[in-house]
Amino acid sequence: MNIAGNIKTTLPKTESAKELLKLVKECSQTTDKSLDGTLMSTLTTMKFDGSHTMHEHIIEMTNIAGGLKSLGMEVEEIFLVQFIIKSLPSEYGPFQMNYNTMKDKWNVHELHRMLVQEETRLKNQGTHSINLVGHQGAGKKGKKHKKVK
Repeated sequence: MNIAGNIKTTLPKTESAKELLKLVKECSQTTDKSLDGTLMSTLTTMKFDGSHTMHEHIIEMTNIAGGLKSLGMEVEEIFLVQFIIKSLPSEYGPFQMNYNTMKDKWNVHELHRMLVQEETRLKNQGTHSINLVGHQGAGKKGKKHKKVK
């Protein structure tokens, strides 16, 4: 009942659940191999683009690492921390430099907490700009100007 219809039709009829599970496992192994590559590629090339929060970004990367672990490819926490740091945009350059110069290594939870704080700091700092538009001579057509000493 929980197997999608298009998958059910590809599985042969079996007499026992044990036999069915064995067939499902065999069919899923080839899918797992391609999923390994896809998840690894996503994890190593992922970039924070600001379209969602830093919290969501880190959770997404952690979930990808969890998916790899469930497929037998555990991503060490120190590597996950580096993948997250490398996924940051240039605004986080000072944060990255600060982390790289510290002797201590953070775990994912510490990094998560610090990046959420940094995101808040950057948002509060913001970029303020004022555009001044001037029109020289507007509304002065036909008037003579006197020189003032």
